[in-house]
This record gives sequence, structure tokens and C-alpha cells, in this order.
Amino acid sequence: MANGAEGGVVQAFRTGNLTCALGSYRDGFLKELSELRRKEFVDRLWRKDAALWSGNDEGQWLGWLDIVADEQQKLDEFAAIAQLVNEKGFKSAVLLGMGGSSLCVEVMRTTFGSAEGFPKMLVLDSVVPARVSSVRGQIDPATTVFIVASKSGGTTEPNVLCEYFYEETRKVVGDKVGDHFIAITDPDSSMEKRAKDWKFLRIFHGKPSIGGRFSALSHFGLVPASVMGIDTKQLLKVADIMVKECRETDPEKNPGVFLGTIMGVLARDAKRDKVTITTSPGIHSLGTWLEQLIAESTGKEGKGLIPVAAETTGTPADYGNDRLFVYVRLSNAADPAQDRKIDALEQAGHPVVRIDMKEMLELGSEFFRWEVATATAGSILGINAFNQPNVQESKDFTKDYLKKYAESGSLPQNTLLHDDGEMKFYADEANAQKLAGRKNSTELLAGLLSQINEGDYFAINAYIECCSEFEQKLQQLRDQVMLHYKVATTVGFGPRFLHSTGQLHKGGPNAGVFLQLTSDDAQDVAIPAEKFTFGILKEAQALGDFQALSSRNRRLLRVHVGSDVDAALKALAEKLKEAITISTK
Repeated sequence: MANGAEGGVVQAFRTGNLTCALGSYRDGFLKELSELRRKEFVDRLWRKDAALWSGNDEGQWLGWLDIVADEQQKLDEFAAIAQLVNEKGFKSAVLLGMGGSSLCVEVMRTTFGSAEGFPKMLVLDSVVPARVSSVRGQIDPATTVFIVASKSGGTTEPNVLCEYFYEETRKVVGDKVGDHFIAITDPDSSMEKRAKDWKFLRIFHGKPSIGGRFSALSHFGLVPASVMGIDTKQLLKVADIMVKECRETDPEKNPGVFLGTIMGVLARDAKRDKVTITTSPGIHSLGTWLEQLIAESTGKEGKGLIPVAAETTGTPADYGNDRLFVYVRLSNAADPAQDRKIDALEQAGHPVVRIDMKEMLELGSEFFRWEVATATAGSILGINAFNQPNVQESKDFTKDYLKKYAESGSLPQNTLLHDDGEMKFYADEANAQKLAGRKNSTELLAGLLSQINEGDYFAINAYIECCSEFEQKLQQLRDQVMLHYKVATTVGFGPRFLHSTGQLHKGGPNAGVFLQLTSDDAQDVAIPAEKFTFGILKEAQALGDFQALSSRNRRLLRVHVGSDVDAALKALAEKLKEAITISTK
């Protein structure tokens, strides 16, 4: 680790391709590195010592430490599946998964794309009817291979998506439908049983000692990568370089432990727990993968790092004192405007970490670095980084709502506060009391915003179609809040975020102010062999998420709009702008 010059505004530290400027936080950081050295953290990490965290079952979930070496022994498998999909003439591939099973594939899809002659990859990690229909409209089942990715085999979304596309494909190809499906799942799971019964083309096993969010360099990431024609041999070769570097016993020279120490110490000691991730345009989707890895791993027991991905980068004056900025920069395709903005933040005294990637294949290295860093930060925060105790809450509430739907033919609703004909506003009892006396939509939004305090974050949880058009409009909403209140903002598309930031929302610090968006469906989509549709499932999941947040006494408002989501988001932006002008602290 090299120290930068003292004469400037900042002092930089470096390890490998990572540099950091920590300002007044350097002493606490150096002290923690010494403590990690004293207790032989790196040696104990590689020995899978659960005592580094809570001392419970963490040692059973560290298979990702060895996965790169394991997968390098299976290169023939990856080459074989790539050859097979080409021989069968597949033009499209659709990944059906959630959370860790889908987001790593989305990173590789948007970063590398499919090689010439290989199927075009689509990732479907949504049950919103409009999104399901959109993917269905982009493919011909006769020339499509579906990759169903579910570690446990029991996750609702991949199962119902599998049922739907299996039937859609059967209508076209008949008894040969199984040849269009590949499963990635843990041994002896219910998904493996289905794959055998339905005569899937191939079944690939996950490693039971690897949780979903740590699975990017396992079969869950590498099988879809192979189907796309990505050079998995080179990806693993680059990743292996980082693996070796992360075996370095001196924390100051260990790229993963070094980064994790920065995140853990600044969150624990300086309340800079908003890990704000900026990425070069060519690797823009990496932030979403990092968001789920960090949030689900650290957001529990009232603690947590709050990852902020894809937020518009502002000026130093736009931020409070709760940020740690991480800039992952693709040096051969950097954005000069981003460079200038990050420079300004650093010069103003905000702590900044820079990671310079020379080429896109270094994503393999970054997957592993960030897994080590997240495990390290979890240890420093004193939590189990490998469980997700609050994710099940929303699932259980959703099951209850679906049961009620089966019994009555309708879903219960929250307390209706106001209906302006364009939007309906709902709250639970506690939040309804906080908003009592507010008579229209603008006042209700202002009432929610007035509860934002210094150090909070504002989360938009949108159960609408995940598409670039709507994402841009939600970005405008969060920009308004960030610039006015100087707080971190996040956007999550439901139900995908339930498997990532959802854990943080319920189990992390009570620092979130939540705006839930739901909508009617212009056209619903049936699920074969189920008594509910995709639209009903989406609504039940939103209600279950709402109830889970309510049970944790979160600040929360639900806005429900009609089926014209585009028009509704435009109207909401205007109402939010008005609400900001009248909201009070």
C-alpha cells in the first residue's frame, strides 16, 4: 500500500488497481487493518472459520472461495453446452431466474452480449404481465432455449415462469418441448425432479455451499455465459488472478479484504453507510449486481451497508456526510464527465474508492473481489453475511394473500387514504395516522417526504414493467428527492428487488422512507396449472412486501395507478415536484 502526497487536499492509498482517498477516516481504516492482521483474518477466512461472523453456520456457505478452481476443471462442460445449443439451431435464449441467479447473467448480457452465431440472451426476472408478454413477443419458442435457474428449486417466480414458457413451447413443438429447457439447480431439488420428469435437455448442479448472491462464478453464471458464447476459460483465468491476490495474508495487500475494510469501517465508525456505486457506461449493469450482493448480505439485525446504484452523480453540495463513493472505471472506455464529477467529490473531502478495469473480462475478477469485500464488511459489522432472515417474511405474507384470493376471488387491500381518479393512495394504520388531515395526493406525498431525515434513504419500490422507458422516469423521481433532501435514493423493480434489497429494507437500519408503486395490468397473463395469474401474483407480492415493511414500522406510502403506467409516471413526477415545495421537515 502506497501513500500519496500530503501536500494536496487528499491522500491516496493503493493496492493493485484500487486506490482510495479517505481523508480524516484514514486512521480508523489503518487501525482496523492492523486488527485484522492481528487476528489472522485472511487465514481464518480461507479456513472457513465461522467465528469471523456470528459463529453459527457461516462455514457452510463459503464454497464460493473455491469455486473458480472447481469450475476451471469443468471447461469441457461449458464448451459442450455451447456446442449443443448451436447444433440445435437456437436463435434465442431466455434466463428464467431471480436475484443472484439472474443479475450476474444480466451483467454479462449487457456487457458482452452474445458472440456471433450464438443465441441472443434475454433475462426474465419479473412476473409483471407486461414484462412476461414483452419477452414472449420477442422470441419464437421453436428456436429458443430456456435456462431455468433456481438454487433451491422452490422459488415461486422461476417455477411459474417455467410453467408458462414450457406450455407456450409445447404448443409449438409438441412432445420435443423438453429439448428446449436447461435447469441449473442444487442436487435433489424440486426443480431437478421437474427437469427429469419433463425431460429437460440438460441439468446442471449448483454447489450447495454457495448462496445465490455469491454464485456468479459458478454454474449459475457460467452456463448462461457459455450459451451466449462468452469465453468462460478466459473469464475464469482472469478471476483466478484475483483469487490468488485475495489469498494474500496481509490485509493491506489483499484487494478484497482491503475494500471490505473500507466499507465496514466507514459504516461502523463514521455512519458513511451509503455505498454509492458509479460505473463506466460499458459496465453499467454491474451496479445492480453489487446492489443485491451488498444489501442482502449486510442488511440485517438493524445494521447494514446501503448500496446506491445508478443514481445520478451530482456535485459535492448535493450530498450529506453519509456517503462512500466507489467508482468502477473501464479505463479503455471511460466517461470524461464521470471522471470530473468523481474528482470533484474527492477534492471536496468525500471518501472515494477507485477501481480501474483495463478490459471487460476483468468482471470475473470484480465478482470475486466484491464477494470477499462483502464478507469482510459483514465481519466488521458483526453480522452473518450469508443468511437472509427477513426475505422469507414477504414470501409468507404473499402466500397468505394468495390463499385469501383462492378463497374469495379477490385480494384484501390496505387502507385507502385518497382516490383522485388518477391515482389511489394507501397506507397501513400507523402511516395513515401520520398522514391524517392531508386531503389530496400532493399533500399525502408531501407528508411522506416530510419524514425524511438526515442520514435516511428514499426507496422507490415499483411493481411495474422493468424497461428502460420506465426506468428513466423513475430516475427523474429519485433525482428530485436526492437534489432537494440531500439523501441517498434507490429504485427497485418488483418482485426482483425482494430477492436483493428487500432484505435490507426489512432487516437493515430503520433509515428507509418507502414509496411503493403498483398498477393495473392492461392485459393479464394466465399461469398454467395455477389458480392465480401473473397479475394476481404480482399484486400479492406487492401486498406482502407492504405488510412486511409495515410490520417493521417503516415509513411507507403506496400509490396505485391505472394500466397507463407511462402517463401515470409523468403525472406522479409533477405531483412529487409540487409536494417537495410544500413539504416540511
